[in-house]
Amino acid sequence: MTGLVVVGHGTRSAAGVEQFAALVERVRRRGDIGDVEGGFIELSRPPLTDAVGALVARGHRALVALPLVLTGAGHGKGDIPAAMAREQQRHPGLSYRYGRPLGPHPLLHEALEQRIDAAPAGADRAGTELAGADRAGTWVALIGRGSTDPDANAEVAKVARLLWEGRGYAGVEPGFISLAQPSVPAVLERLRRLGARRIVVAPYFLFAGVLPDRIVAQSAEFAAAHPDLDVRVAEVIGDCDALADLVLERYAEALGGDIRMNCDTCAYRVLMPGFADKVGRPQRPHDHPDDPVGHHHHRHDHHDHGHGSVAVVGGGPGPDDLITVRGKALLDAADVVVVDRLAPQGLLAGLRPDVLVVDAAKVPRGPSMAQEAINEALVSHARAGRRVVRLKGGDPYVFGRGHEEVQACVAAGVPVTVVPGVSSALAAPALAGVPVTHRGVAHDVTVVSGHLPPGHPDSLVDWAALARARGTVVLLMAVDTIAKIATVLIEHGRAPESPVLAVQDAGLPDQRSVPARLDEIGAVAAREGVGPPAVFVLGPVVALATTGPTG
Repeated sequence: MTGLVVVGHGTRSAAGVEQFAALVERVRRRGDIGDVEGGFIELSRPPLTDAVGALVARGHRALVALPLVLTGAGHGKGDIPAAMAREQQRHPGLSYRYGRPLGPHPLLHEALEQRIDAAPAGADRAGTELAGADRAGTWVALIGRGSTDPDANAEVAKVARLLWEGRGYAGVEPGFISLAQPSVPAVLERLRRLGARRIVVAPYFLFAGVLPDRIVAQSAEFAAAHPDLDVRVAEVIGDCDALADLVLERYAEALGGDIRMNCDTCAYRVLMPGFADKVGRPQRPHDHPDDPVGHHHHRHDHHDHGHGSVAVVGGGPGPDDLITVRGKALLDAADVVVVDRLAPQGLLAGLRPDVLVVDAAKVPRGPSMAQEAINEALVSHARAGRRVVRLKGGDPYVFGRGHEEVQACVAAGVPVTVVPGVSSALAAPALAGVPVTHRGVAHDVTVVSGHLPPGHPDSLVDWAALARARGTVVLLMAVDTIAKIATVLIEHGRAPESPVLAVQDAGLPDQRSVPARLDEIGAVAAREGVGPPAVFVLGPVVALATTGPTG
């Protein structure tokens, strides 16, 4: 008999992994299928490759691969088939038939109905379950995972209607916990305004996990703010006979060839408004951390799960093409981009239409987004399951507060990575034809923040020591303080005739260079209207410029 591999997405929830394993064992005990294994495409053990490998080791060369997902979103439509294609490469001669997602299906609707009716009341209310006659006064908020695939979100709305028809509930409204609207609080508020006094929040999830836990937390928060409402939360569908029955039905369906995957409104096949970028997009398998065979990094565009992340990316000194290859790849895969004023703005034009762009500009003497607000935006979007890129100008760790943002993510338990960028401290001199070091001329270079002037109580710069140094000094954020800095450097021994070059808008079409002596740079910069972003280079290397500085 053809073996069955049950394929789950994976979860960080130990309870969810246990429920998945229990369902696989329940199906195995039925005895209707000769051989059954289960595995995940990411996040959890066992990985899919182990499950397939076990079946192959027992002599199977033909399998049914059944996606244990409720809706036909990116995982079911692309990620799992791509992972199975990789298994075929590992096991030459292996063939498989692919089952369709589980829902919508009457067996699941009946299970949801049971969970809704069994939803316990709060401790301060009498009774533990709904009586049949109570349904007329009960509103249901059916909360799905949420997806960037509109077809999958539409299926949740369809299930909500099917639950309402003929069951006697006052109404059933769909909502989502991530990546789609309406949110849990929005659905609950809508039901409250419709006159609901008893609401059962029904998670449309198979097993326990981070997102079902979030549904519970948000429902409890809403209930606490509205003590006049009876808000209850039902259990997830979970390991049960109805779910095992449906797995067996989908298995038989796959063997019989009657696979009716919906394609009429599939965003990967037809152009859906707002999702034009998905049409024809290739699918690639997940990189499972427990997979012993290689690593396949890919764009995972369909974040209908809760494992968001943050990448703090240095965008370079300004031109769009000076971002690193890794930084550009992360930007292309982002769901949310939190962008600085000095980051390469042209890159934003190439983002997908559905990407949320958050302006985190800090304009000198102008509008400014507080650092605490930036940190909160990164954490909140990542916790909502989104892939977040914090796009910064230059390098995020060179006077960019990048590590403050990394620390905020680490403290919140959000996965975070840093992608170095080309710093203007080195790029601006180079683009102006000045090497910051040169054999026989300068063997050291010091990068200094000029944000605070000499003598400021918060300044950490030893200006006297800097004046005695013989190498190159590069000053960032010093437009307003350059005159005071020059005066102090001369007072402590730097030669007044030392050459200085101000480089404004490095790498951009309006780039210009303004030369001066150290004792004149303050007056020259003011007269020439040098403004941010500008970099000041001080030292004998300035005389080596291969392009004549111009004002």
